Amino acid sequence: MSKRFLISDMHFGHEHIIKYESRPFACAADMDAAIIENWNKTVKKDDIVFVLGDVSFYAKEKTTEIVSSLKGRKYLILGNHDMSRSETFWKDAGFEFVSRYPICVDEFYWFSHEPMFITTSMPYVNIYGHIHSKSMSTGAEPNQYVNVSVEHINYTPVLFEDIKKRFVQEG
Repeated sequence: MSKRFLISDMHFGHEHIIKYESRPFACAADMDAAIIENWNKTVKKDDIVFVLGDVSFYAKEKTTEIVSSLKGRKYLILGNHDMSRSETFWKDAGFEFVSRYPICVDEFYWFSHEPMFITTSMPYVNIYGHIHSKSMSTGAEPNQYVNVSVEHINYTPVLFEDIKKRFVQEG
């Protein structure tokens, strides 16, 4: 049976993100290799990986090479750094599904690139990226948010079922 995973903000090829976010890599090539290795150790061929934006800073050929090397079926919610490229670009690069907007999964979990700032009276959970190693700084209930930027998940896709377990109430 296939599994579902989440990851955000890989920033393949982005040298400056290493300094900005204190990522533990000497250069972008080392970072790229580590993320690819972690991904492929974790994800199987038929698994689905929801990528919540900011995939690659490379040109189309290198981006396609990297995305094609990643196991699983890849679904992309475009991030701010992805928006300058068309949905066709991302599909050609190897994404099966591409959305410019947040999506609702399992009728309760909103997947988005940026945090959606759901109010505490809303019954939903927002799984997002974009803010990297930072924490939410709104008045909203922090347990309604899950940051899957690579800095929070050890540069490895995280199992959606493990996230869901945090919110399942035993009855």
